[in-house]
Amino acid sequence: MTRADLDQTAAAILADQWGDRRAWFEFALTCDSCHPVVAEVDGEIVGTGVATVNGPVAWIGTIWVAPPHRRHGLGTALTDAVIDEAQSRGSRTLVLVATDRGRQLYERLGFEVQTWYRTFEAPGLGAPAAGGETPSVRPFRPADLDPIFALDSAATGEDRRTLLTALATRDGTRVLAGEDDVVCGFVARAPWGGGATVAPQVDDAITLLRARRHASVPDKRVRCGILLDNEAGAEALEREGWTEAWRAPRLFRGAAMTWQPEHLWGQFNHAIG
Repeated sequence: MTRADLDQTAAAILADQWGDRRAWFEFALTCDSCHPVVAEVDGEIVGTGVATVNGPVAWIGTIWVAPPHRRHGLGTALTDAVIDEAQSRGSRTLVLVATDRGRQLYERLGFEVQTWYRTFEAPGLGAPAAGGETPSVRPFRPADLDPIFALDSAATGEDRRTLLTALATRDGTRVLAGEDDVVCGFVARAPWGGGATVAPQVDDAITLLRARRHASVPDKRVRCGILLDNEAGAEALEREGWTEAWRAPRLFRGAAMTWQPEHLWGQFNHAIG
């Protein structure tokens, strides 16, 4: 994919009711970790795919095929193309989140279910009565990057330094600061929506998510996503008034990962984790 493909690609996906992916593709075209590809027929963009290489782990996502070109092997070809790209850059483990339509394709390519994402929703709470943020939750500072990297690497088993450096901003990122201002967790929002949320302790995660709810108005829904492995997190969310909205399978192929799924409370999107 090149910048010249952006307008046509975003319009085609939007017309297919896949949502507005323009901001995501704009990011993917400029981020060194992301490797977007397109399929073209007679000058028309008819398919997309993205490999996001986070060190030993790569995410495979945004596999889209225009309706007239489905069931002709194009989805498999796009998936193979981004897998080849990821493996050529040293990734030993491939991860993705499957739709119902795509799961059979991925399983034919050797992927298997690793676990499930559970997406929860809750209404916004509006600003706290005293104003301001939750006391221990503060805006991101550049000095927070290294502790954020450490928390994120332990949680994901990935090297997302490039992604986090690009997406961590004072406006879009909040950190939970403990004693001596030690970073205990963070939320990094993306321009297209969604956001990585990492906190090793359940109470810290709830504090971060409560701050997100206070930043939103009551007639809007706030979302978070945990893994099925995080039973304590699910119980804590339900006590806080969150309800499960949907589930999706997380598939993987390749080397086993060393990660902490119970530390994860939200994702950027399903092509970068």
